[in-house]
Amino acid sequence: MSEEGYDHAAVERRWQEAWAEADAYRTPDDAEDPTYVLGMFPYPSGKLHMGHVRNYTITDAYARYRRMQGEDVLHPMGWDSFGLPAENAAKERDSNPRDWTMDCIETMRGQMEAMGFGYDWEREITTCEPEYYRWNQWLFQQFHEEGLVERRAAEVNWCPSCETVLADEQVEGEEERCWRCDTLVEQRELDQWTLGITEYADELRSAIDDLEGWPDSVREMQRNWIGKQEGSRVEFDIGNHGPVEAFTTRLDTIYGATFFALAPDHPISEELAAEDDEVAHFIEEVADPDGDEPNGVETDLTATNPATGEEVPVFVADFVLSDVGTGALMGVPGHDERDHAFAERMGVDIVPVVAPDPEEDGDGDAEPEAPDVSEGAYTEDGVLVNSGEYDGLTSAEAREALTEDIDSAAFHTQYRLRDWLISRQRYWGTPIPVIHCDDCGPVMVPEEDLPVELPEFVNTTGNPLDEAHEWKHTTCPDCGADAVRETDTMDTFVDSSWYFLRYVSPDLDDAPFDAERANDWMPVDQYVGGLEHAVMHLLYARFATKAIADMDMLEHREPFTNLLGQGMVQLEGEKMSKSKGNTVSPQRIVDEYGADTARLFMMQAARPDTAFDWSEEGVKSTHRFLGRLADTVRSFAGGDAGGVDAGGAGGDDDADPAARYVRSEVDAAVAVATENFDDLGFDLATREAQQLVGTLRSYRAYVDEVHATTFERGLTVALKLLAPVAPHLTEELYAELTDEDEGMLVEADWPTADVDTDEAEKRRQLVENTREDVRNIVDVAGIDDPERIDVVVAPEWKHEALAIAIDSDADNLVGELMQTPEIQRHGSAASDYAKDLQAEREALRPALAPDREHEALEAAAWLIEREFESPVRVLSAEEADDAVANKAEPGRPAIDIAE
Repeated sequence: MSEEGYDHAAVERRWQEAWAEADAYRTPDDAEDPTYVLGMFPYPSGKLHMGHVRNYTITDAYARYRRMQGEDVLHPMGWDSFGLPAENAAKERDSNPRDWTMDCIETMRGQMEAMGFGYDWEREITTCEPEYYRWNQWLFQQFHEEGLVERRAAEVNWCPSCETVLADEQVEGEEERCWRCDTLVEQRELDQWTLGITEYADELRSAIDDLEGWPDSVREMQRNWIGKQEGSRVEFDIGNHGPVEAFTTRLDTIYGATFFALAPDHPISEELAAEDDEVAHFIEEVADPDGDEPNGVETDLTATNPATGEEVPVFVADFVLSDVGTGALMGVPGHDERDHAFAERMGVDIVPVVAPDPEEDGDGDAEPEAPDVSEGAYTEDGVLVNSGEYDGLTSAEAREALTEDIDSAAFHTQYRLRDWLISRQRYWGTPIPVIHCDDCGPVMVPEEDLPVELPEFVNTTGNPLDEAHEWKHTTCPDCGADAVRETDTMDTFVDSSWYFLRYVSPDLDDAPFDAERANDWMPVDQYVGGLEHAVMHLLYARFATKAIADMDMLEHREPFTNLLGQGMVQLEGEKMSKSKGNTVSPQRIVDEYGADTARLFMMQAARPDTAFDWSEEGVKSTHRFLGRLADTVRSFAGGDAGGVDAGGAGGDDDADPAARYVRSEVDAAVAVATENFDDLGFDLATREAQQLVGTLRSYRAYVDEVHATTFERGLTVALKLLAPVAPHLTEELYAELTDEDEGMLVEADWPTADVDTDEAEKRRQLVENTREDVRNIVDVAGIDDPERIDVVVAPEWKHEALAIAIDSDADNLVGELMQTPEIQRHGSAASDYAKDLQAEREALRPALAPDREHEALEAAAWLIEREFESPVRVLSAEEADDAVANKAEPGRPAIDIAE
């Protein structure tokens, strides 16, 4: 077999068929607590892109690894198939979204099969099928019964291009653009359906601390989005308008509140605008909530400060937002930078009422001194000044006291999070199961009438469901009168907020999922997907899981135990995208090099959670490696391994030093690769397997006869370590290397090795350091043809000195070492070494024991002999000249080269 390649198309097709016939990836319903491995299901957009391939290679490799560990594994796939892109594609093609979507699914499923992804296809789900979305509707009704559904008029985010409402989470950037099409978002007032995610705000936030298997960055993004603030609500009385509530986290500064501000869309602001042209002009023409500077307009109103009784001016200000807090705030320019900037702009008084605490400055006897706030606000906590009877209290004490003493004040916790707005004015989504009756109001569709299926697609502007007259017009389930169906559909994130539960029992027709099985199989053990879903999908899935648990349908309250956000696949440092024209076709790579090449290249190129650059040369190099692997296995299996001992040399006891080295490398590879597979470190795990193959090939080229048992085990281990990532070729080679009765590699046991990984790492470092030192000496001395190379191990007393130095915390390490008789008797050599240890003590690391060091170097000597074509002797310090031996140190033997 040529190293240039192998017939990847034939190999991959053969084993994909064999796995399917053997039902290799089927998870039986009676499996007990299988390991649940899941990649975020894709939107069927047409074809797989490299991001898909990376995501699903990660989950497939991990699922295969866990299966070889003897575990039952649940590894399903489905389609997040509702959404606006399908609707737009259908309009452009004068087709319908369903046909376009199903064509895309068929194409992408075929590509997934060609990649060798091992899914349990019997559990496949498709969210645009009525069998799935009826349960969206059923859950909506259950949430309604639980008081989590509300329909209300609200100012909403409207995308004029997509012609639909967007949730807050779907508006991106300071300019507020649509997450899907990047169009500037507008504000409209519409009747909308919402899910009460805010009811779970506190739990959603507090439970983040328990998500130890999630990236810190995702947890922090969720914390920030939920945005918990603890403070107080307090009322300021505004003349004829009565009390107006404001929220503040700094009630300790209320004596410094010198103005009151209202949001432009606050009801009082709107009343004023109807009467005051200046206010109306500001609201309609000037107000810019995203501007760099706070701006506003003064009104004729004043507000009464409830702590001081003083009247303060009222402004309509664009930095006050109606959806944050109460849409009104007390302005304290002495202690808030934004308020300070606004006060300077508007000529409002700036009064300091909190001073630095003298006790914290080490001067407990001094009186607090009001800070200079003329140039900027003092924003830290401290001690109150200029605050009447509250002077001298700390900020924390004052917040407690003022909240208790002010009649209208009350402690309050608020969140940035808003209820989940799920109404979408589009066709291709789950119909909201509501009927509107003039007499009864909104009425839920009876459960026995679910699902409410979509009508035929009408290609029109606006919402096609408004034009589906026969479908739209119906009768009220309560009174029988003429009524109309709700024509909004659900946000597609509803589909993905619980889909992982449906995989547990995808064919169940009397419930969304089997609760007993879900309690056994969930939560998902390893979830993988893009971090662009950190706020929307992951937050909604957590909410849905908690809400379903509160309906006594689940025992767990979090959907995903471990989360990995895979990094982007880039080309020349830029994210691949169709718009940039820098995409690489996965299909082309599979056709030209094979799925195993694409998979292995992706997994070895970088850690799965980091971005990496696609490299055509890297792909070719990976393909060449797989060709070398095939050559190595086939030449051995065919009896042509550079002289396999035909007599069966292979008993463990008759292994030569080179074979012992190979055996130790096989064990180390198993230990290191296993550790990295456990942690999803596929780059390090696959590199370990590739290095093992390189070691086996070097060994075969060095000896006249390989040690058959060692070599065969090495090949078998290499195939098993590579099997999760390059499953087709390894399956083919495993079949050629082993007896038929051993079964398929996909069902084989993961290799084991009784080895101390720490010791293995020391041994490897020792060998590499030694080889590097020989290279440096040969290079610097210009030795072309070494006659002999001696490697001298450090004496025992140096090992003892190193061990003492690592454990010592004495200031005078040299003195401590020289008090040890065994070290002291070596005189100046011991003193010099002690000084070296003293100088380098922060970088000292344990080394192998002298006998283990000697054994490791003797086993690895053939590597040096092969590289330099020179005999190598490994000597103890006692066997070498003192001049050479004195240079040897633990982990760094002395090198003596004879020319």
